[in-house]
Amino acid sequence: MRITVIGTGHVGLVTCATLAALGHDVVGIDSDDEKIKTIRSGRSPFHEPGLEELMNREVSGGRLSFTTDPAEAIAEAEVVFLCVGTPPKTSGEASLVAVENAARLVAKHASRSVVVAEKSTVPAGTAQRVKRVLELERSAHEFHVCSNPEFLREGHAVEDNLHPERILVGAESDVAFEAMRRVYEPLTAKGVRLIETDIQTAELAKHACNAFLAMKISYMNGIARLCERAGADVVQVAEVMGSDSRIAREFLNAGIGYGGFCFPKDLAAFDALARQLGYDFGLLREVARLNDEAIEVVAAKVKEILWNLEEKHIALWGLSFKPNTSDTRLSPALKLARKLLDEGARVVGYDPEALANAKNDVPDLELANDPLDAARGAHCLVVATEWDEFLGVDLAKLKELMVYPVVVDGRNLFDPAAMKDAGFSYYPTGRPAIIQ
Repeated sequence: MRITVIGTGHVGLVTCATLAALGHDVVGIDSDDEKIKTIRSGRSPFHEPGLEELMNREVSGGRLSFTTDPAEAIAEAEVVFLCVGTPPKTSGEASLVAVENAARLVAKHASRSVVVAEKSTVPAGTAQRVKRVLELERSAHEFHVCSNPEFLREGHAVEDNLHPERILVGAESDVAFEAMRRVYEPLTAKGVRLIETDIQTAELAKHACNAFLAMKISYMNGIARLCERAGADVVQVAEVMGSDSRIAREFLNAGIGYGGFCFPKDLAAFDALARQLGYDFGLLREVARLNDEAIEVVAAKVKEILWNLEEKHIALWGLSFKPNTSDTRLSPALKLARKLLDEGARVVGYDPEALANAKNDVPDLELANDPLDAARGAHCLVVATEWDEFLGVDLAKLKELMVYPVVVDGRNLFDPAAMKDAGFSYYPTGRPAIIQ
């Protein structure tokens, strides 16, 4: 099929590459000239495992191209995916200006009947607004709007798109349903489940999923607070809970909270939608409060250990909001860095992929070339993002380089017994501390 993807951010660029890999002819469009130049040069604007290789393969194969010209991109498209940003307003509502502008581009440049698929995360009711814009801007063509939310995990996005657990399509016309069945036939033919609903259900389901996953994380951070007070082990508690098929183990890791652009934004937007619909969904705000509390707890733990933070050197391992990405948007690690800097500490951070983004977000943060370089002369090391690279560090060398052999593990990355044997005072999250 001839497919156009409007927006080449984390969702859009992955969508472009993976749809081309399924055999479609795909054009990605973005108004950012520099971003398109970067992509055309063969480089992804952000780190996502496997994306650059897949993107370049499909460009070389002739199935994938990129442009800033909407007429070139949209005119002959059978399906247009909207993958534009929906940033939060100060009220928490999602800003849908980019969605409206994308719909106007489709209306202006389409030369035929076209299916317009929302892939951006939007509040229920947005598709009807998109449909109205299309009708007002260009009544000469028939537009079929549907909702096709993404369920991607940054760091695993390519895999999630090529081997999804399920595909969700919400529509109100047979034309839209049939077009989306054709788009995903290479996957459904292999047994991937396609769920078809009305549009509003699909839109709301995406917010419901993200809010529920955020709730699991915040719930375990609350459990971690109880475990630390009771002398219990939150990792073992999570294993017990996760062994129940009704709960499952994923997203039960206590730590310094969730970050990134999706969960915080979508939780706030879902809460705003609930209020607009006349329902006080207070649980959503409590999830956000517990997430903020998790960062405060780690900062307070560091301060309790070191007493005064002025003139103290704190090493921060991990700056991205999660492993396997360069994304630092709303990163808990950087929120923690700001708190420690505000207390007068010298914070030296290291991350395998996010150094440039972190420095741009927190200019006062010092950067190191590797984990040991960050820890050289440190009074405390804080593990803020659980990159596998950190597990390979020589603990004996690490202890030798630090002024105080103190590790605050905000992600429970290390084995407590190994840290004890290596001579560290070790403060995990929701587990008994080892003080020596």
